[in-house]
Order: sequence, then C-alpha cells, then structure tokens
Amino acid sequence: MLIPFSRLYLSDANVRKTRSEEDDIQLSADIEARGLLQNLLVTKSKKRGKFAVIAGGRRLRAIEMIVARGAWDPDTEIECKLLEGSEEEAGEASLAENFQRVGMSPAEECRAFQHFIKEGSDVAAVAKRFGLTQRFVEGRLRLANLAEPIFEALAKGDVTLEIAKAYAATDQHEVQLRVFEQMRYAYNPSADAIRRMVASGSMRGNDPIALLIGEDAYVAAGGKIERDLFSEAADDRWIDIEIAHRLAAEKMEAGAQRIAAETGLAWISPVASTNSWQARSEMGVTAVRLPPAPLSEEARARIDAIDARMEEISEIIDEGNEGDEADFGQLEAEYEDLDAERSDLNNPVRELPEEWRNEAGRFLVLTTRGEMVLEADYYSEKRLSFETDENGKVTATAEEPVPGSTKRGSAAPSRPEAVAPGTEKPISARLFDELSVQRRNILSASLLSDAGLALDFAIFALADSRSYESRGTSIKGGRPSDPATGELSQSTAEGILAEAENALDTAWQEHGCAAQRFIAFRELADEAKAAWLAYAVAISLEAKKGYGSEYHPIHAVMGSMLDIDVAAMWRPTAENFFDRVSKTSCLAALTEVGGSDLAARYAASKKADLAKTCETIFAGKAIVEQDVKEAALAWLPEGMKFTIAANPTDPAIPDTDESEPVADVCDGDDGEADSEADELIDDHQPEVACEEAAVAA
Repeated sequence: MLIPFSRLYLSDANVRKTRSEEDDIQLSADIEARGLLQNLLVTKSKKRGKFAVIAGGRRLRAIEMIVARGAWDPDTEIECKLLEGSEEEAGEASLAENFQRVGMSPAEECRAFQHFIKEGSDVAAVAKRFGLTQRFVEGRLRLANLAEPIFEALAKGDVTLEIAKAYAATDQHEVQLRVFEQMRYAYNPSADAIRRMVASGSMRGNDPIALLIGEDAYVAAGGKIERDLFSEAADDRWIDIEIAHRLAAEKMEAGAQRIAAETGLAWISPVASTNSWQARSEMGVTAVRLPPAPLSEEARARIDAIDARMEEISEIIDEGNEGDEADFGQLEAEYEDLDAERSDLNNPVRELPEEWRNEAGRFLVLTTRGEMVLEADYYSEKRLSFETDENGKVTATAEEPVPGSTKRGSAAPSRPEAVAPGTEKPISARLFDELSVQRRNILSASLLSDAGLALDFAIFALADSRSYESRGTSIKGGRPSDPATGELSQSTAEGILAEAENALDTAWQEHGCAAQRFIAFRELADEAKAAWLAYAVAISLEAKKGYGSEYHPIHAVMGSMLDIDVAAMWRPTAENFFDRVSKTSCLAALTEVGGSDLAARYAASKKADLAKTCETIFAGKAIVEQDVKEAALAWLPEGMKFTIAANPTDPAIPDTDESEPVADVCDGDDGEADSEADELIDDHQPEVACEEAAVAA
C-alpha cells in the first residue's frame, strides 16, 4: 500500500537502535537515484492516521534526508507493507528483517563497480549513484585489479579485506604475487607487514624528504607515485627514490652554502634525515663542548624578580582559604610559567668564539615536517676544549684528530666488503644483507661456547658508549636523558660517581677504531673490567618511568638489596625540598618527627622562614630534644625512599642475605645451580669460570 511520508514515524518496536550518519547519507543518495527498492514494514498506530515503521528505519531516515533537502515532497507516497498483529509480533518481525539480512562481500562489490565502469560510467557517476565517496569506489576498483590468485582468495574468504587492501597498495601484479607467495604460509600475517614488503624500495608521502621537495617538483622531475586508495595521502608511495634524494640534496646543499656564508663557520653539512648520527660517525667529527655562558645583569635582575613573585604566589596559596577571591588555578599556572622562564634564564647558550669558527661546523637536518633546521651543537675534526678562567675569559685547546679517523671530504671510495667472484663489482645489496645475517648467526652460535669473551664484549659495549662508532651489537650504555636539567642540588652521590670515573683505566680508549679498542680492553685486569662494568651500569640508570611521576619498581628492589642509607647521602634542604612544597607539607614533616607540639612552634612562620627552619632541624643543627633530633636525621620524604610497593598480585619478596640466593626470589628454584655458578665465578680465572658457570647454570 502507498502511504504519504508525512504519516510515517519510527516505531519503538524497531530493533535497530544504532545508526550511522555516513551510512544514512549514502543510502539517501541511492534511494534518490533509483527510488525505494524495498518496502517499509508498518503497523497501524494508535495515533489517528499515522503508521509506525517497524522494519526499514534506515530507509525512513534516508527518505527524511531527501525531503529535508527539498528533493521530494513531504507527502510523497512511500510503498509499504502493512503488518497486522500484536506489539510482540511486530518486534519479532523487525528482528527477523534485520537479522536475516546479508550484505555484499567486498569481492562482490568490486565486481559490481567494475561492471558499471565497463558499461560506460565513470568513478564519479558510480559514487554518486550509490551515495559513496569516490575514494571508496576507487579502492574497490583497485581490489578488482588484484592479481587473480589474491582476488580469488579474497572472494573465498581465505584472506581478509584488510590483507587484500595491503596487497592492492601497488598495481604491479608481479610485486603482489611475490609477496603473496612469501606470506601465504606465514603464521598470522599482518596487513602492516604486507604493506611494508610491498612498499620496500619506496618512500611514503609524509617522509621528511618528500615534504621538503614537494610532490610537484618530484613529479616534474619524472618521479612516479603509487597512491594507496585505502588510506590517507600521507601513505602514498614515491617509487623513484633516487630522484627524491637528488632533489633533496640539491635543495639542502643550496641551503647549507647560504648558511655557511651567513655564519662564517668552516662547514655546514646537509643531512637528508632528522638526525646526524650516521653522518657524524662517517665524518669522524666530535662535538664541541662550550662552557656555560655567564648570566647577564638583565638575566640576574629578572631571576630576582621571578623569585620574589614565586615566593609571593607560594604565600598566597599556602596561607589562603576558601573565602579568598584569588584564582588559585591562575596563580599555579603563573608559577609554572615563571619556573620555566627561570630555568631558561639560568641556562644561557654560549656562542662559539669568533676566532674558532673556521675550525667547526654544524649539521643541517630535517624536521619531521620537512623543514631544514640547524642542529644546536657544533662539531669539529679536532677535539676542541673550552674553559673559562676566573675573569670569565674563554680559552680553548685543540687536539688533532686521532690517526686513522675519517676526515671530512678526504676519504677515498673504499673497496666493497664483498664482490662478485672474478670481478671488482659489488654483489647486490639484497645478497649482502642475506649473507650478513647468516655470517652473524654463525658468530652468535660460536660465541655461546666462550662465555668469557661474551662477558668482555658486553662490558666493552657498555663502557665504549661515548663513541658514536658502531660496535657491532645492540648492547649500548651511556647516560639516559634526565627529566630535570640545569643547576640541580648536589649530594655526596655525585662526588662518589665522579671519583669512580676518575679512577677508571682509560688507556684502551686511545685507539682509533672500535676493533682496536676492544683488543686493548680485553688486556685489562679483571678488577679494571669489573670497575668499568659497575660504572657503566651505574650511570645507565633512569631517574623515573617515562613522562609520568612513577619510579621503576626494580630500583626499589635493588635499593633494598644494597641496604642503602639514603639519609647518610642526602638531606632535605630549603633549596632541594622545603621551598618546593607547601607550608602544610613542611608542618606535616615536623609533626612526623616531633609531634604536633613541634609543628605548632612554627605554624605562624612565613613560608620562606619555615623552609629554612626545616632545613636546620632536619640537618640535626637545631636545639631540640635528642629523640626529635634523631628522628629528624633519619627522616626522608617518600620520594627519596627505596620502598618496595606491596602488590597483591605479586608473590612476596623476602629479605635476602648471603645465605639466600637472590635468584630464589625471582624463580623459586632450589638454588643449587646458582650456588655452583657463584662458586665458579669466585675463581681467579675469569674466562674459564664464566664458561663453567654457564654450563652449570
């Protein structure tokens, strides 16, 4: 029966409750183009003259869109089928109508769109006809052009739509089939892995080099682009990498020449990458370390003004109450901005002295947005050292480069590592990669039989971290990036670390290449190697986890095992703690060590005075009761304790001593193998001991 649209509404008995605006728009365009192909299922409503739609809610909304944009009249008659029965029967009919529906498979959609294109329609016409985006239609047409074995696998359901899209990222059937053969027996292959294999030998559209030169210049130079119609333009693949790199090199070289003329530096080296690590190693240059720049009078005056304002804000926040009109959120934001400005002012950057500019250079690199920027550090073939005397004068010393190191621009082309038999022509990059992996695996398997050599190499890799040269292993040491920089309060720990560094045997570091340094390192005494291991591991420790405010739990475990007396190495002062917390926190600390009576004595003090008082008390220098003094000397804020947090899901970690192997804490073994290994390692023949320990373990 025909019912005017204005007399229809969606029934509460319609089981489809979710909706998609995008899908409704698509269906709306389709109904407007071809009319309603399937009737709406309706029942008579208690509202006079109205009919409730129990099946066809999406079609009803699509028609509503057509009427809203003025393409159809509100009284346009809609073909409907009237269902007689109860509300329960109406709900059951709605469920059946929606539940039994089966959509077209992606393969069927591909063939359907391909049919219309062959009949003379273009992509835009097909997209409009079905209410789809042109990109969606182009994507399905790309799938229709898959190599036949891959399309058949899609049609049969042997590969998913996402996997098929990954293969269709290129229109070259030979590439598709090569990857298909490699991946068809792989366990749980991912679409990303297939895309990487398909895209091997190309660069993405959002690569810094691509962003630097721009698509127009690349195409004008003859470069070709394969567009992945199933993702964003940033995932387009630029096939002619040589053209892209040539254009980038030309553009960056021009920029480097201009900057070199402006700065007067010996050289500006362009690197078509987001960092210069590899270039530094190849050029054999070292970073020029400049001393901190002195604070100007303007900076000192501004720092004093900032300190006064920060103290004022602290007092307002600490002594304020809910009835005050102050905007505490705004004050806290201002405090943070001032703190950041103070940190910048306290760490001014010193420029390279004019007379040394012809001895140093900088690297021109790319940002992730494809912009050319100069790296902050200066580099030189010579080892330039700068010092500031008592009068503030900067003096410099220059050491010639280590013999055998590569000089910029003077290195002759080296003979390839591997050439084809009977020629000087290098073997293919792919073959070299395969041989390198197999060669590495042979070395790895052989190294298992010499635990002493493996231990020496591991310590060497950690200790040699200050060199940028590759050491042939993924093991590396060095200092992590600390979350707090600039002028920090010092404790006795920094002095201990400095003394340990000065005591290290560094003679082996004088050699020019990593291989020579390793040979020299192996000749060190066992005690010297052990000192390097302890120091390398010690300076590698991270301060906290990521960007949050959370410590590494393993540090607490290690601290407990070492039974560290933190209070003997660090005391809270106004500078490193009490000035940085609220007045309430200062009084709470006093309450912990001396009770409420001690806190009450200083409750009326201003925040700055209270912080100084706390520093004196917790340093044991105040005239207080003996028990209060002892408690104050032992007191630590929670952030400085090595406390193992209780976790109900983890087994309890027992106290460890010499009679209880640490390994038992982790794996619950009987400890016999560990005990044997410990005895062997205590032997005075380190290489043999390590080998036997490995066998025993």
